[in-house]
Amino acid sequence: MTAAFDDRVVAAAVARGLDSVRDLPQVDDGDCAAENYALLGRNFQTSAWQHLDEGDLPQASNKAWGLVAETVKAISLHHGRVIHTHRGLARVVVELARLPGSAGDANEQRWILNSFDVARMQHSNFYENQDHEDVVLAGLMLCEELSERLARRAAPKHRDPPPPAVP
Repeated sequence: MTAAFDDRVVAAAVARGLDSVRDLPQVDDGDCAAENYALLGRNFQTSAWQHLDEGDLPQASNKAWGLVAETVKAISLHHGRVIHTHRGLARVVVELARLPGSAGDANEQRWILNSFDVARMQHSNFYENQDHEDVVLAGLMLCEELSERLARRAAPKHRDPPPPAVP
């Protein structure tokens, strides 16, 4: 199971990722909303399945990528930063993967990074249209799981309320 982290830890990971590639804040960043990115990601997910059912593999592939990209953008913005580039997206994923998980941290990190590479390959298939339907299906399913894991990883950690004051 993927652990959730304190908001400050996730915010620091997002900042490290974006700062490392000089994906710096822009003037119009205040116009963005994390909820909009999250909604767009869910719309991409639904659309990916529809395109797959219709046999439109390039569109299904690109929507699978979009699900992951918009999830990472929502996480980043929720923690104070807007992602402007593919490179920034990739660095934020690396930093989120580096956060210590529950059991098997090294395996979880490798899984996240390898899954993100699959998502990027889905994006490439939009342009190349070379992947078989089974590959696109497997990629879409992996993108869904990656999106869920990243969202859980970056979700606010549950904190028990403080005990009542003793009179």
